[in-house]
Amino acid sequence: MSIVATTLILLIAALHLYILWFEMFAWESRGPKVFRSFPRDLFAPTKAMAANQGLYNGFLAAGLIWSRLISDADWSWNVALFFLLCVAVAGVFGALTASKRIFYVQALPAFIAIAALLIS
Repeated sequence: MSIVATTLILLIAALHLYILWFEMFAWESRGPKVFRSFPRDLFAPTKAMAANQGLYNGFLAAGLIWSRLISDADWSWNVALFFLLCVAVAGVFGALTASKRIFYVQALPAFIAIAALLIS
């Protein structure tokens, strides 16, 4: 796997670890600053929902990191592709259902990493 693909995979994993932290531990403190259009009074009641989403982002990060720890090159490539596809699908779904910005933050980097992985 190329250095470019590996770097992109690890950057996407880091992004998803940040999202995990944000949604699980900083939803009520940082959330209102990030999601200004979301009514402030709904952050507390949606804390558990956000934490659940954060956990899923953590699983995506874990899978991407795991893909880089697998010694067999073929399996490493397959696992990386699977988790990048999961990130891309989640990003496209989020863009269609929540905010178009999610495409640029989540799906587009995953598609670029997939391209780098396919080229490597």
